[in-house]
Amino acid sequence: MTEDALTPDEISEPVIVEDDDTQPPVSEPTKLIRIASMTRAMLEEVRQAPLDLESRRRLLDVHRASISELREVLNDELKEELDEIFRPFDAEHTPTEGELRIAHAQLIGWLEGLFHGIQASIMTQQMMMQTQLAEMTRRQQLEPGQDEQKKYPGVYL
Repeated sequence: MTEDALTPDEISEPVIVEDDDTQPPVSEPTKLIRIASMTRAMLEEVRQAPLDLESRRRLLDVHRASISELREVLNDELKEELDEIFRPFDAEHTPTEGELRIAHAQLIGWLEGLFHGIQASIMTQQMMMQTQLAEMTRRQQLEPGQDEQKKYPGVYL
């Protein structure tokens, strides 16, 4: 009686499902980084000097433009989050120095959180790909006779 190893009839490769409906969180990462860098630099400048009325108006314009530019590069889910967190300033009066500083600090904090979220997402994707690659390698090693067929193609007499 011979002992034959049981082997599956067919070993299927893992299927990587790509969902075409999902939008990347950010369409233009470099633009996002530029906005974040500018906002951080402005916050540092604002901390250093008192702001007069014209400075506050200018800072308000920059803040509004930054939010608008961010909306252009974010996916729908992040746009919704941005709208929930950042309420527009009252159009009738110029915000105080403190209000502007808080708004800019809040924006910096949100952007840093966004960057951390993107980094975590990338790390998760890399880990999943490594796991899939390891699984494919393991399955390839389990396939019997694969190497022998590659080494000796054809019929020998």
